Amino acid sequence: MPQPAGRAATYEDLSRIPENATGEIVAGELVVTPRPSRRHVFATSSLDKEVGPPYQLGRGGPGGWVILVEPELGLGEHILVPDLAGWRRERLIESEEHNWISVTPDWVCEVLSPGTVRLDRIQKTAIYRNHGVAHLWLLDPLHRTLEVYALDASSRSWVVRGLYGGNDRVRAEPFQEIEIELAHLWWSSPAGAG
Repeated sequence: MPQPAGRAATYEDLSRIPENATGEIVAGELVVTPRPSRRHVFATSSLDKEVGPPYQLGRGGPGGWVILVEPELGLGEHILVPDLAGWRRERLIESEEHNWISVTPDWVCEVLSPGTVRLDRIQKTAIYRNHGVAHLWLLDPLHRTLEVYALDASSRSWVVRGLYGGNDRVRAEPFQEIEIELAHLWWSSPAGAG
């Protein structure tokens, strides 16, 4: 559903996309993608279950965070929908006059899908860097990998903090107080299923 030539996409354009799609505005362009696969959703919801209780609820961890699934972020001219994002509680205001959140997250996780990998890896990671997101995770449920990055404030570039895969047990910034078993994030067919 492209916008007319020569016109930057607006927030109103997002209201016109089908309900079974996700819409974002990246560099003035409306980007519409289908809803994610079950493997993608499983990885996202499993990671939320790992970091949410200790960091948002303070169960077995320090608390002090707000972790949201698929929040709508207004970062300058861009409207982005990361799979997960987190803010230190004292930084996030409770409401704004618009639907999107204009406070830059402290952490973003993009769960990679074959159809969005270029958007997530190239365009969105650059936007997150330019807007000062401190921590970025790229989770790939197809290849069963996790890439952990931190923003170097002086050079304004991403620094690799860890590369993990398979069944690794991970303590990763900014959630290094807990151990995450990557095996819990991957969709597996029941025994005997094809």
